Amino acid sequence: MATPAPSAVVELLKPITWFAPMWAFACGVVSSGYPASGQWPVIAAGVLLAGPLVCATSQAANDWFDREVDAINEPGRPIPSGRIPGRWGLYLAAGWTVLSLLVAAALGPWILGAAAFGLTLAWIYSAPPIRLKRNGWWGNAAVALCYEGLPWFTGAAVMAAALPDRRVLALALLYSLGAHGIMTLNDFKSVEGDRRMGVASLPVQLGPERAARFACWVMALPQAVVVALLAHWERPWYAALVAALLAGQLALMARFLKDPRGRAAWYNGTGTTLYVLGMLAAAFALRPLVQGGL
Repeated sequence: MATPAPSAVVELLKPITWFAPMWAFACGVVSSGYPASGQWPVIAAGVLLAGPLVCATSQAANDWFDREVDAINEPGRPIPSGRIPGRWGLYLAAGWTVLSLLVAAALGPWILGAAAFGLTLAWIYSAPPIRLKRNGWWGNAAVALCYEGLPWFTGAAVMAAALPDRRVLALALLYSLGAHGIMTLNDFKSVEGDRRMGVASLPVQLGPERAARFACWVMALPQAVVVALLAHWERPWYAALVAALLAGQLALMARFLKDPRGRAAWYNGTGTTLYVLGMLAAAFALRPLVQGGL
C-alpha cells in the first residue's frame, strides 16, 4: 500500500492554522498568575497539544470528510490529488486523535477533559451525520470555542493543575464568542461554492452585507464587555489598552463593511491582529487579580 510523503502529511495538518490555539494557550498561561519558571516542559507540552496535535487533528479530519468537495474546488489538496493515498487521511486523523489524548492525559484530568471535548467538536464539525460545518451558526461556534476558549482554559489549567479562576473562565468565554465573527470572515471566500454544495455559511444565509455587519457586532461586543470587566476589577490601564485596540478594530471595520467580500481577507490580517493583541493584554491584566485573590 502506498504511503504519503512527509511533505504531504505536513500540508494536510496545516501548520498555519496552529497559531490561533497556541496563542490562546499562551494567554491562558499568562492569565493563570503562576510563574513559568520550572514549568517550561509542561508549557511546551501544552503548546504542542493545542497546535500540532488537537488543531492538526481537526484539519486532517476536515480534509478527509471534505475530500469529495475538495476534488471539485481544490483538486490540488493532499487527499484529492492522491498525495495522501487510500484511507491514509482517515488513519492520520484517528492516529493524531489518540496521540492528542495521550499527551492530554499526561497533563492532568482537567486538560484531558478539555482535549476530549475539543476533539469531539473537531470530529462532529466535519463528520456526518452531524457535520456542524453545514450550518454557519453551529460550525463557527464550534471552531471559535476550539481555537480560543478551550486552549485558553487549557493553558490556565496546566499552570494551576486545577479548575482556573472564574475571571479566567469569563475572559476565555468572551473571546470565544468574539471569535465566532472571525470564523465568519473566513466564509466570504467561498460563498458560491458553499451555496452550490448546500453549506449554509452565514454569508450564504444572511447575504454578504448582513453577515459582515453581524460578524463585526459579534467581534466587538464581547471585547466591550472585557473592557467593562477590567475596569470593574480595577485594572484601568489594561481596560484602556483593550479599549484602544477595539477602537482600532472599529475603524478598520468601517472600511471592511464597504466591501465585505473584497476586504474580508484584509480585515483578517489587520483587525484580527488587534483582536489577539487585546487577548494578551487582558490575560496580563488578570495576573495580579488571580495571584492576589481580589
